[in-house]
Amino acid sequence: MALTEVFTGKHATLTLATEDSPEGADAASIVDTFAIQTVGRLTDVTVSVDTALKEFHEVGRRHPVSLSPGDIHISGTVGRAYVNGALLMLLQGRGSGPTAVAEPYVQPAFAITLVLADPARPGNSLTLEIGGVKFENWHYTLPEDDFVLEKLCFRALTIRVLDREGTGDGGGGETNPTDVAFA
Repeated sequence: MALTEVFTGKHATLTLATEDSPEGADAASIVDTFAIQTVGRLTDVTVSVDTALKEFHEVGRRHPVSLSPGDIHISGTVGRAYVNGALLMLLQGRGSGPTAVAEPYVQPAFAITLVLADPARPGNSLTLEIGGVKFENWHYTLPEDDFVLEKLCFRALTIRVLDREGTGDGGGGETNPTDVAFA
């Protein structure tokens, strides 16, 4: 059965995980040093998947007769009301350090896990696992009358969705991922 929960940003957590590669090793160093496995003070997190559908129109027809899947693009943004350099270092890696590092150096790559869970329904959750993530750019805003914010845009290689439904015993219990049986 599919979950039918309605969530708000208060139900979300965003965690960073590292990958087994030279890019992942640099990301692990940054994530561990700044202790940002679970990223706090987030605002305006977006995730987009664009399949670049291509329409085929025959001569003499106004509506397309075919939709063909194109390249898949996964991207998003993360805003944070806290600036400590960790996310900027995840963008540039060794290029953001206080001492100069000779190029070339890798750009850190990592995974983002976005979990939506309602405390009133323990055991039920919706999880987006985004893999092969690299930050694309970083913006810093210093407004006169508002909070200081940093905002980053990212691109990713993969995305998976995991709906988990609890046993319904009220105590959370074992969760079972919802799986689709394709024909």
